[in-house]
Amino acid sequence: MSTLLAENDGRLPDPLLDELTDLYASNAEFFARTGDFPDPYALHRDEVASSLNAELTHPAAEVLLAREPSDPSAHGAGAQAPDAPQHPERLTGLAITLTEHPDPIDPYPWIGLLLVHGTLHRSGRGSRLATAVEDWLRASGHDGVRLAVLDSNPDALLFWSVLGYRAIDHRTDHAMGRPCTVLHKDLTTADRDADNANNANNANNANS
Repeated sequence: MSTLLAENDGRLPDPLLDELTDLYASNAEFFARTGDFPDPYALHRDEVASSLNAELTHPAAEVLLAREPSDPSAHGAGAQAPDAPQHPERLTGLAITLTEHPDPIDPYPWIGLLLVHGTLHRSGRGSRLATAVEDWLRASGHDGVRLAVLDSNPDALLFWSVLGYRAIDHRTDHAMGRPCTVLHKDLTTADRDADNANNANNANNANS
Protein backbone atom coordinates (compact mmCIF):
# COMPACT_ATOMS: atom_id res chain seq x y z
CA MET A 1 0.00 0.00 0.00
CA SER A 2 1.00 3.60 -0.50
CA THR A 3 -0.29 6.79 1.08
CA LEU A 4 -2.23 9.14 -1.17
CA LEU A 5 -0.70 12.61 -1.28
CA ALA A 6 -2.03 15.74 -2.94
CA GLU A 7 0.19 18.21 -4.77
CA ASN A 8 1.37 21.39 -3.05
CA ASP A 9 -1.77 23.28 -4.05
CA GLY A 10 -3.97 20.55 -2.56
CA ARG A 11 -4.94 19.11 -5.94
CA LEU A 12 -4.61 15.49 -6.98
CA PRO A 13 -2.59 14.87 -10.16
CA ASP A 14 -4.93 14.45 -13.13
CA PRO A 15 -3.79 10.92 -14.12
CA LEU A 16 -4.22 9.71 -10.54
CA LEU A 17 -7.62 11.40 -10.26
CA ASP A 18 -8.68 9.59 -13.44
CA GLU A 19 -7.72 6.28 -11.84
CA LEU A 20 -9.54 7.13 -8.63
CA THR A 21 -12.66 8.21 -10.50
CA ASP A 22 -12.65 4.91 -12.38
CA LEU A 23 -12.28 3.03 -9.07
CA TYR A 24 -15.20 4.88 -7.52
CA ALA A 25 -17.37 4.57 -10.64
CA SER A 26 -16.80 0.81 -10.72
CA ASN A 27 -18.47 0.68 -7.28
CA ALA A 28 -21.58 2.63 -8.26
CA GLU A 29 -23.92 0.10 -6.63
CA PHE A 30 -22.15 0.54 -3.30
CA PHE A 31 -22.38 4.33 -3.46
CA ALA A 32 -26.05 4.09 -4.45
CA ARG A 33 -26.58 2.42 -1.07
CA THR A 34 -24.53 4.95 0.88
CA GLY A 35 -25.94 8.12 -0.68
CA ASP A 36 -22.51 9.76 -0.73
CA PHE A 37 -22.95 11.08 -4.29
CA PRO A 38 -26.02 12.55 -6.07
CA ASP A 39 -25.75 10.09 -8.96
CA PRO A 40 -23.13 7.37 -8.43
CA TYR A 41 -23.86 5.95 -11.89
CA ALA A 42 -22.62 9.19 -13.47
CA LEU A 43 -19.74 10.20 -11.22
CA HIS A 44 -17.67 13.24 -12.14
CA ARG A 45 -14.00 13.75 -11.40
CA ASP A 46 -14.69 16.86 -9.34
CA GLU A 47 -17.06 14.91 -7.08
CA VAL A 48 -14.41 12.29 -6.37
CA ALA A 49 -11.76 14.97 -5.90
CA SER A 50 -13.95 16.87 -3.44
CA SER A 51 -14.67 13.72 -1.44
CA LEU A 52 -11.01 12.72 -1.24
CA ASN A 53 -9.75 16.23 -0.51
CA ALA A 54 -12.05 16.32 2.52
CA GLU A 55 -10.24 13.21 3.77
CA LEU A 56 -6.77 14.46 2.86
CA THR A 57 -7.23 17.65 4.86
CA HIS A 58 -8.38 15.78 7.97
CA PRO A 59 -5.39 15.54 10.34
CA ALA A 60 -6.32 12.06 11.59
CA ALA A 61 -7.19 10.54 8.21
CA GLU A 62 -5.02 8.43 5.92
CA VAL A 63 -5.93 7.46 2.36
CA LEU A 64 -4.13 4.26 1.34
CA LEU A 65 -3.83 2.98 -2.22
CA ALA A 66 -3.45 -0.64 -3.35
CA ARG A 67 -1.73 -1.33 -6.67
CA GLU A 68 -0.73 -4.36 -8.70
CA PRO A 69 1.59 -4.73 -11.69
CA SER A 70 -0.12 -3.68 -14.90
CA ASP A 71 -0.64 -6.22 -17.67
CA PRO A 72 -0.96 -4.35 -20.99
CA SER A 73 -1.93 -7.56 -22.79
CA ALA A 74 -4.88 -8.22 -20.46
CA HIS A 75 -8.42 -7.08 -21.08
CA GLY A 76 -10.91 -6.78 -18.25
CA ALA A 77 -10.04 -7.48 -14.64
CA GLY A 78 -8.79 -3.94 -14.23
CA ALA A 79 -6.67 -3.75 -17.39
CA GLN A 80 -6.00 -0.25 -18.72
CA ALA A 81 -7.38 0.93 -22.02
CA PRO A 82 -4.75 1.64 -24.71
CA ASP A 83 -5.30 5.41 -24.42
CA ALA A 84 -5.33 5.46 -20.59
CA PRO A 85 -2.45 7.02 -18.62
CA GLN A 86 0.30 4.43 -18.40
CA HIS A 87 1.50 3.38 -14.94
CA PRO A 88 3.84 0.52 -14.01
CA GLU A 89 1.11 -0.56 -11.60
CA ARG A 90 -2.65 -0.24 -11.83
CA LEU A 91 -4.86 0.98 -9.01
CA THR A 92 -6.88 -1.93 -7.62
CA GLY A 93 -8.18 -0.62 -4.32
CA LEU A 94 -8.33 2.10 -1.69
CA ALA A 95 -8.77 2.31 2.06
CA ILE A 96 -9.45 5.33 4.25
CA THR A 97 -8.59 5.14 7.94
CA LEU A 98 -9.18 7.52 10.83
CA THR A 99 -6.75 7.20 13.72
CA GLU A 100 -8.87 9.40 16.00
CA HIS A 101 -12.64 8.99 16.22
CA PRO A 102 -14.82 12.10 16.74
CA ASP A 103 -15.93 10.54 20.03
CA PRO A 104 -13.03 11.34 22.41
CA ILE A 105 -13.72 8.30 24.59
CA ASP A 106 -13.25 5.92 21.64
CA PRO A 107 -9.55 4.91 21.66
CA TYR A 108 -9.55 2.88 18.45
CA PRO A 109 -8.76 3.74 14.84
CA TRP A 110 -11.55 3.30 12.31
CA ILE A 111 -11.71 2.06 8.74
CA GLY A 112 -13.94 4.59 7.03
CA LEU A 113 -13.91 3.10 3.55
CA LEU A 114 -12.48 0.09 1.75
CA LEU A 115 -12.92 -0.25 -2.01
CA VAL A 116 -11.74 -2.80 -4.54
CA HIS A 117 -12.20 -2.14 -8.25
CA GLY A 118 -15.55 -3.50 -9.37
CA THR A 119 -13.97 -5.75 -11.99
CA LEU A 120 -11.96 -7.45 -9.23
CA HIS A 121 -14.73 -8.23 -6.77
CA ARG A 122 -14.83 -11.79 -5.39
CA SER A 123 -11.16 -12.31 -6.20
CA GLY A 124 -9.89 -12.26 -2.61
CA ARG A 125 -8.44 -8.77 -2.99
CA GLY A 126 -10.87 -7.23 -0.51
CA SER A 127 -9.77 -9.62 2.22
CA ARG A 128 -6.10 -9.04 1.42
CA LEU A 129 -6.54 -5.27 1.44
CA ALA A 130 -8.38 -5.39 4.77
CA THR A 131 -5.60 -7.53 6.25
CA ALA A 132 -2.95 -5.13 4.91
CA VAL A 133 -4.75 -2.23 6.58
CA GLU A 134 -4.93 -4.17 9.84
CA ASP A 135 -1.20 -4.96 9.64
CA TRP A 136 -0.47 -1.29 9.02
CA LEU A 137 -2.54 -0.25 12.04
CA ARG A 138 -0.98 -2.98 14.19
CA ALA A 139 2.52 -1.82 13.21
CA SER A 140 1.50 1.69 14.27
CA GLY A 141 0.79 0.41 17.78
CA HIS A 142 -2.98 -0.10 17.67
CA ASP A 143 -4.48 -3.16 19.35
CA GLY A 144 -7.95 -2.92 17.79
CA VAL A 145 -9.90 -1.40 14.92
CA ARG A 146 -13.51 -0.44 14.32
CA LEU A 147 -15.79 0.37 11.42
CA ALA A 148 -19.46 0.95 10.68
CA VAL A 149 -21.58 -0.94 8.15
CA LEU A 150 -24.77 0.67 6.90
CA ASP A 151 -27.99 -1.29 7.37
CA SER A 152 -28.52 -0.89 3.62
CA ASN A 153 -25.43 -3.00 2.88
CA PRO A 154 -25.90 -6.54 4.26
CA ASP A 155 -23.21 -7.91 1.93
CA ALA A 156 -20.62 -5.72 3.63
CA LEU A 157 -21.75 -6.93 7.05
CA LEU A 158 -21.17 -10.51 5.93
CA PHE A 159 -17.76 -9.62 4.43
CA TRP A 160 -16.45 -8.06 7.62
CA SER A 161 -17.98 -10.74 9.84
CA VAL A 162 -16.12 -13.43 7.90
CA LEU A 163 -12.91 -11.48 8.56
CA GLY A 164 -13.47 -11.73 12.31
CA TYR A 165 -15.24 -8.46 13.09
CA ARG A 166 -17.98 -8.58 15.72
CA ALA A 167 -20.94 -6.27 16.25
CA ILE A 168 -20.68 -4.09 19.36
CA ASP A 169 -23.31 -1.41 18.76
CA HIS A 170 -26.10 -0.21 16.48
CA ARG A 171 -26.53 3.53 15.96
CA THR A 172 -26.58 6.28 13.34
CA ASP A 173 -23.39 7.48 11.69
CA HIS A 174 -21.91 10.92 12.38
CA ALA A 175 -21.84 12.09 8.76
CA MET A 176 -25.42 11.60 7.57
CA GLY A 177 -27.40 9.99 10.38
CA ARG A 178 -27.69 6.65 8.58
CA PRO A 179 -28.48 3.54 10.68
CA CYS A 180 -25.46 1.26 10.90
CA THR A 181 -23.85 -1.56 12.84
CA VAL A 182 -20.55 -0.81 14.58
CA LEU A 183 -18.01 -3.63 14.32
CA HIS A 184 -14.80 -4.20 16.28
CA LYS A 185 -11.79 -6.46 15.83
CA ASP A 186 -8.85 -7.02 18.16
CA LEU A 187 -5.48 -6.67 16.45
CA THR A 188 -3.26 -9.29 18.06
CA THR A 189 -0.66 -11.65 16.65
CA ALA A 190 -3.10 -14.54 17.03
CA ASP A 191 -5.72 -12.63 15.04
CA ARG A 192 -3.18 -11.91 12.31
CA ASP A 193 -2.16 -15.55 12.00
CA ALA A 194 -5.80 -16.62 11.83
CA ASP A 195 -6.47 -14.00 9.15
CA ASN A 196 -3.54 -15.19 7.05
CA ALA A 197 -4.85 -18.75 7.16
CA ASN A 198 -8.37 -17.59 6.33
CA ASN A 199 -7.20 -15.41 3.43
CA ALA A 200 -5.18 -18.28 1.99
CA ASN A 201 -8.28 -20.46 2.11
CA ASN A 202 -10.37 -17.73 0.46
CA ALA A 203 -7.79 -17.34 -2.30
CA ASN A 204 -7.84 -21.07 -2.96
CA ASN A 205 -11.64 -21.01 -3.16
CA ALA A 206 -11.57 -18.03 -5.54
CA ASN A 207 -9.14 -19.80 -7.85
CA SER A 208 -10.93 -23.14 -7.79
